[in-house]
Amino acid sequence: MDLSRTVLQDKLDRITEAARLAPSPSGLQPYELIVVSNEAKRARICKVSYDQSQVADCSHLLVFAAWDNYTAERINHMFDLNIAMRDGTNDGWEKYRQRLLKEYPARNPQVNFDHAARQAYIALGFSLIAAAAEGVDSTPMEGFQPNALDEILNLPARGLRSVAIMPLGYRMSGQDWLENLVKVRRPRSAFITEVK
Repeated sequence: MDLSRTVLQDKLDRITEAARLAPSPSGLQPYELIVVSNEAKRARICKVSYDQSQVADCSHLLVFAAWDNYTAERINHMFDLNIAMRDGTNDGWEKYRQRLLKEYPARNPQVNFDHAARQAYIALGFSLIAAAAEGVDSTPMEGFQPNALDEILNLPARGLRSVAIMPLGYRMSGQDWLENLVKVRRPRSAFITEVK
């Protein structure tokens, strides 16, 4: 990525807003987005990302971090937020809250984290599309050591675990050996199945 170019704040705001507004199961939004613009932090994260240069060279690094578990407090917080923003509740909504409070916290924490992590990927997808619409280059990445990244950002203290990272910036034209290669994907006939 081109170190001399920074993603403008308004573009960054629209990209992160796409993640914030992404669909979420039961409206729980069981993940958070950490935006790392600090160059020294990105350099440290680069080391635990197998020295992939785009992590250090990007303008901003988005870290998608999922809840480590579903708790009654987290579920109630989101239901209460819904009620406050929608000026009330109803019997069906409260029954649904009680169902989730009964089911989710009782599950194995790893099952809950895995579920929350899959939801974070929905937000990642929305951010990738928003970045493309803004003319900002981005890369979805899992190539990092989650525990090490979590420690750098102090995520365990917040009940979060990193799931994916997404460098944002602008490519260095002429520096990427993949830049002029044809994109290789299976043909539609081998990828898409229509059930009529």
